Amino acid sequence: MKELVENVPARVGIGDDPQSLALIHSCTAAIWRRCPVERFQSWIDELDPIKLPSARIILPVNRVRETLLQLCEVSGTPNCAERAMLVDDAAALANMFCDVMSAPFLQLQLGVVADNACQDFHISSDDVKARLVCMYRGTEMHVAMSTGGTNFRQVYTVPTGSPVLLRGARWQRSATPVLYHRPMPVEGMGKTRLVLVLDTVDEPEDCAD
Repeated sequence: MKELVENVPARVGIGDDPQSLALIHSCTAAIWRRCPVERFQSWIDELDPIKLPSARIILPVNRVRETLLQLCEVSGTPNCAERAMLVDDAAALANMFCDVMSAPFLQLQLGVVADNACQDFHISSDDVKARLVCMYRGTEMHVAMSTGGTNFRQVYTVPTGSPVLLRGARWQRSATPVLYHRPMPVEGMGKTRLVLVLDTVDEPEDCAD
């Protein structure tokens, strides 16, 4: 099932299958609405934050999975079925992202966040054509349009585990402003977020061998 949420000024495309991400070509943002596997979510929520993989790297999409495995090894992420689910899912999202964007290269970022960094509505995709964000652990994310200044309305909540693909400022065919977004606060709650961020890369030759 796919739908356009018409009451959001920026036109957010929402669906319940992976193909929903392709709605980015007709919408300002596309959300694949899904529910995490319960045992995976329990595992990642309870994992010691120091063992969560973290990195920012530019690479070709066909090296994403092996890179994720290496990051898990370096971080001490336990080698178990749930770790395999994390790696497989992130690698699959990278493939979907590059497929939709027709890009063989991407910047991959896994961020471990325990404070309220970026708690205000902001546009963090201003230097890219498109950005995919998936919150694997932690609070939900909001997307919204500004009605002027710091006034936001029709805020949509993106559930934890649901990828959202956002147009960036470099989206050449964009006729509408990009969406603002923010993660829900975690500081003082004893919680840590794990967020996957995938960005398009303009110059493939910038990729390190």
